[in-house]
Amino acid sequence: MSLPTEIAARHLGKDIAVTQSEGDAAAVRARVARLLGKPLSADAAVQIALVNNRGLQAAYNALGVADAVRVQQSLPPRPSFELTRLSGAPEIELERQIVGSILALATLPARTEIANIRFRQAQMTAALETLRTAADARRAYYRAVAAQQVAKLFKEASGASTTSAELSRRMRDSGAMSKLDLSRQQVLHAELSADLTRAELRASSERERLIRVLGLMDDHLALKLPTALPGLPARPPTLQAAEQKALDERVDLQTARLDVEALAKSYGLTNATRFVNVLEAGYADKITDNRETGEHSHSRGFTVKFEVPLFDFGEARTREAEQSYMQAVNRLAQKAVDVRSQTREAYRAYRLNYDLAQRYARDVLPLRKAMSDEQMLRYGAMQIDVFTLLSDIRQQIAARVTATEVQRDFWLASTDLSAAIIGGNSSNTEIAAAGAPAGAEGEEH
Repeated sequence: MSLPTEIAARHLGKDIAVTQSEGDAAAVRARVARLLGKPLSADAAVQIALVNNRGLQAAYNALGVADAVRVQQSLPPRPSFELTRLSGAPEIELERQIVGSILALATLPARTEIANIRFRQAQMTAALETLRTAADARRAYYRAVAAQQVAKLFKEASGASTTSAELSRRMRDSGAMSKLDLSRQQVLHAELSADLTRAELRASSERERLIRVLGLMDDHLALKLPTALPGLPARPPTLQAAEQKALDERVDLQTARLDVEALAKSYGLTNATRFVNVLEAGYADKITDNRETGEHSHSRGFTVKFEVPLFDFGEARTREAEQSYMQAVNRLAQKAVDVRSQTREAYRAYRLNYDLAQRYARDVLPLRKAMSDEQMLRYGAMQIDVFTLLSDIRQQIAARVTATEVQRDFWLASTDLSAAIIGGNSSNTEIAAAGAPAGAEGEEH
């Protein structure tokens, strides 16, 4: 477990826990309860997932199995005992043999080294699953917070629309508002109510997705999310730094390197044993009792057994090992190409979403607010009609929702970039689109 623990500490700044007893489970429950005692942050969500996600615990169990296999491979070969008893009319023969594999004993250091490399690969796999769980927790967290934030925006707008609709109805009764203007106000209220229902449903679904990643059971009701997404970082990283870091630290790339190393050693071992597949030797003795003469004899010696590749001289096994090695080399080379390309793709999405979020925060929202304030002044001075005012309100709501979604897409792209650099990207996870987000519901009207 040292490697997953080390990687979680170095890349995530978190620790992991392996639940093997009721005491371990109680400690995890207490820790989760402490983290849920205040509004959840992205880092706290990752920490809960790393100690409480049962799928990740299953990956650690698989690592324990790999460790047991490593221990078995490092042990000397087990000798075999053979007993033969032959009974005839004149005599009884009893033959005993103890046989052990000399070849297995001679190659024990090499096989132990290969088993250690394979175990390190299993550690890398567990570490990769740790990183994947952490990335999934961050994505689920940002989606849940953004969905809750959007639902809150629609709830505020729907509440204001309810008050406005009631006021408009009174104005219509007093003759101060036309039937057409009242209908426009009622349509806006109905549309906002529908948007609120959809937003609340999405917020509930995203919250449940976060609960699944965190592995929460009865304590899911204690989950409290913040009211808004975190702000943008002051300065994004450069592409060159991200690409080089990916080549140096990407976990699955390190796993591929270990695979090449293991096969290289295995290839050398195959060459060393290509002409002898099995070589066994051991102690043998034979006891003979003659029933007629009463003569007793005891013979001792040794036995040797081996297979000789008479027809292919081990060339087939050698070719198989060589091709397996070259296959791993080519996979490593392709993996390096993929890692660099994935990092560049993730960085472009990260940077463009960063620029979009900055533009909305710096330009779009302030301008929309200034326009809305000006429209309210004009409506109060009876310079514009209610239709123009309602249209501006709808656009203002849509801009705020879109700004939230753009900010969410940035944090998703940030998570994807981290996963591209260190590993842990889910196969079914798409990098956040760099274009305009899947706009707010309010823009459809």
